[in-house]
Amino acid sequence: MSTSNDPVTLPPPAPNQAYTIVSALEAGVLDLPPHLFAADVSKDEKIPTCPSLSFLLKHSKTGEKVVFDLGIRKDISKFTPPIMNLVNGVMPINVPQDAADSLAKGGVPPETIKTIIVSHAHFDHVGDHTLFPNATFILGEGADLALSTPYPADPSSIVIPDSFPPDRTKFLERSAFSDSLAGFPAAYDYFQDGSLYIIDSPGHFPGHINVLARTSPNGSWIYLAGDTCHDLRLLRGEKEIFYETDLHGNICNCFHKNKEAAAEHIRRVGALNKTKGVHVLIAHDWQWYEKNKGGPVFFPGSIPAASL
Repeated sequence: MSTSNDPVTLPPPAPNQAYTIVSALEAGVLDLPPHLFAADVSKDEKIPTCPSLSFLLKHSKTGEKVVFDLGIRKDISKFTPPIMNLVNGVMPINVPQDAADSLAKGGVPPETIKTIIVSHAHFDHVGDHTLFPNATFILGEGADLALSTPYPADPSSIVIPDSFPPDRTKFLERSAFSDSLAGFPAAYDYFQDGSLYIIDSPGHFPGHINVLARTSPNGSWIYLAGDTCHDLRLLRGEKEIFYETDLHGNICNCFHKNKEAAAEHIRRVGALNKTKGVHVLIAHDWQWYEKNKGGPVFFPGSIPAASL
């Protein structure tokens, strides 16, 4: 895989530009064997435990708080057999502190959160919605279908049934993604002031969305990439997506629902990753986590704006 060398153009700041203060939240950890996600990686390759990151996003002017992703829930009683097969097999989890704990520890009661944007409906990103009784949950178009066919309707589904409260869940229609920026053809200006964009991010799972947030008034950004990839070598063009085919050449084993769409989105994010003033952070970035866990980038602290 090769990533683009074309320059990525980002919207310039407006006068008195609003921006987003981004804080990481502890939301559980899990093991992710690299050979399941990147091609030509030995099964013997081991990495430290990965985070399943959640984020608090705060608007610089209004103080409005939005949470992006909720990581892993503590209570596994609703985990289905396919999820338990993963957890008990190749992806053991540990949740000493979930997203709600992290917010409360930093001084924000989870019941005060009004909006939660969820990258996609996999079990390690949806957390426990019951801990956020006053929040509206925002997902991408297509997630509704995945949520309507959990296990056993889909015997391989790693979606928790009843992941979200039906009366407080909204699915962003693709028509809402009316902007095009930073190499992404479909973006939604959430606050309508250029401070926070939701990015349509196809490939990994139906409804997969990312967040592109302006982190300073003068041109710094962070891209919260969810499960765009699980190994940074794919963003750098050093590895390709792992997949296997059946006897007829059909893809039968891949952690992305649409491998080709996922590869194209990885290419776009890889180009952004080369852009000065932009910090790209995937949900399971173990290297960033090893460097920063327990540090000031976690709430009530915040992630510094990328250098220009």
